[in-house]
Formats: sequence, structure tokens, C-alpha cells
Amino acid sequence: MRTAYHEQMAGLNATLGEECELAGIAMERATQALLQADLAIAEQVITDHEKITVLSADAEEQAFALLALQAPVAGDLRAIVSGFQIVADVDRMGALALHVAKVARRRHPAHALPEEVNGYFAEMGRLAVKMARAAREVLNSQDPTDAIQLREDDDAMDDLHRHLFTVLMDREWRHGVAAAVDVTLLGRYYERFADHAVLIGRRVVFQATGKTPEQFQEAEERLEDDYI
Repeated sequence: MRTAYHEQMAGLNATLGEECELAGIAMERATQALLQADLAIAEQVITDHEKITVLSADAEEQAFALLALQAPVAGDLRAIVSGFQIVADVDRMGALALHVAKVARRRHPAHALPEEVNGYFAEMGRLAVKMARAAREVLNSQDPTDAIQLREDDDAMDDLHRHLFTVLMDREWRHGVAAAVDVTLLGRYYERFADHAVLIGRRVVFQATGKTPEQFQEAEERLEDDYI
């Protein structure tokens, strides 16, 4: 019975990891469409979003099967509930990449972004893709230490997001209200994408240890102090 549970749980996390990878690919392509005003790539992201939707439904079915067939209690039940939450997180990451692609499509053939913020979004896109791939890795490895590291890239994303507002509030901004709205919304999409990746990391820590990241780190620090 325990072997079957662990195999099914690993299968669920593998499906979620695959969905993270697709969300990362979607954000990578959406960023390319945004920076290059490439309609074909934007359309590809929009079309391919169905793959993420299908995987979300598959993951939910696997989680329900675990509840129905394994009759989990205590830690096993907590892990499955975390699995349901991760389904929602990854699904949202895919939706945020979709939003970016739709902005690029809506503004085509013009560029949605003023040239002076392109560098910000290129870096935010790079971080988003990196975090999606890291989320996939920790879902497969269930390594709580690696899962916690997702917060470091999120800090970098938050810094970029804050700097964007500095640009928008500058008196030299000359691109009008529509461009300011686009930049504000797009910045938010990237920032929230990263937030959901961090939430996945938090849930993996809970799945693997039964502790919050803060509790896990405190326990690790106590072990280090005892060792010293």
C-alpha cells in the first residue's frame, strides 16, 4: 500500500513538474514575442496554452485518485492537499505567460514596450524561466533545501519590479498613459509568476518535511549549532 502511494505521489509531482516546464517555455516565448513584437510567437503561446490546461486536469485527477484509493492520513494527506495547491499555482503561471503573449498580440505590429524598459523585461523573463525550471527540479527531487533557494531569485524579480516603477514615475516619461498601463500590468504578470514559483517551493518543503520553510530552516540551524 505504501509503495503504491509513493509511486502515485511521484507520478503526480512529475506531472506538475512537466507543467512547470511548459509554463517556463510559454513565458520564454511570450517574452520573446513581447520584446520583438513577434505575432507568430505570441499566437504560438496562446495556442499551446491548451497543453497546460490538459496537464492541470490530469494532475487534479491524479490527486483525487490518491485521496480516493489510498485513504491518506496525517503527513500523506497534507502532501496530497499541497499537491492540489501546486496544481493551482502552476496553472496560474501558465495563465500569466498567456497574458504576456496576449499583450504582445494586442499591440502588434507596434511594440508594447518602450525601448528603455526592454532590458528590465528581458531580465525578468530570464528569471521567470529559471524559476519555472527550478520548480520542476524540486518537484521531482523533493529537496527542501533547493526549494527554499527559489526565494533568492524572487528577491531579484522584486527588485526589478520596483525599479520599473522608478522609470514610470520619472518626469522624463514620454510614452503616455497606455504604455504606462501596459508596463505596469506586464511587470505585475512577471512578479506574480515568480511568486507562484516560490509558493511551489514552499509547498514542496511542506510535502517533504511536514514543516514550513521557516520551521525547516530553524531546525537545520539548530542541528548546525549542536554540531558545532
